[in-house]
Amino acid sequence: MTNAGRALTAIKLGLVSCRACGLLSNRGTLWQGGHHVAGCPRCGRPLVSRKQNSLDRTTALLAAAALLFVPANLLPMMTTATLLRQKSDTIMSGVVTLWTTGSWSLSTLVFVASVVVPALKIVGLTVLVVSTRRCSTWRQLERTRLYRLLELVGRWSMLDVFVMALLAALVRSPLVSVRVEPGAVAFVGVVVFTMLASISFDPRLIWDADPSPSRTRTRTRKGLP
Repeated sequence: MTNAGRALTAIKLGLVSCRACGLLSNRGTLWQGGHHVAGCPRCGRPLVSRKQNSLDRTTALLAAAALLFVPANLLPMMTTATLLRQKSDTIMSGVVTLWTTGSWSLSTLVFVASVVVPALKIVGLTVLVVSTRRCSTWRQLERTRLYRLLELVGRWSMLDVFVMALLAALVRSPLVSVRVEPGAVAFVGVVVFTMLASISFDPRLIWDADPSPSRTRTRTRKGLP
């Protein structure tokens, strides 16, 4: 299944799945701009073999996530103020504080969920987008599994945001206050943009690679069968 010439896909069988109800139908011959004129036999929604402009949208969302990743890790995430002092924490300073106070498991969890996972998701999606744009037939099955893994673990990146929201909601005292800082906004942007990039990417394009480079690049970029 790693060879594009041997991979049996729905397009090669003349089939297309409805994105609304999931019905698998024959494409027929009436295609206009990537859409089936007759629509889904069950729900009537136009049938599209691939998400339109999938790679372009994913690339734009990934670029936005990568740009926000830097301020998300450098700017303070929250500020804790008491009568005696005021302290601002970035993601890494919070991880270090948890580690030095003996909360090793929580420190590791925050580091993995808030730093490692977003970074790996950006890198992983970039690999998928670049290899798909190049119409690569390299390890197609493994790349599909990588996409499913990124889609599964991406939601855990919001752990830091949930913790700050809980702290801000629970700590209501004239002696102590918790304030969310710009770094948290940038971090939420990273998580949201990577999630949208994951949704925009169509993993079926991985299997559309064709031994004929010019023909495949045209088809893949347009998202056509």
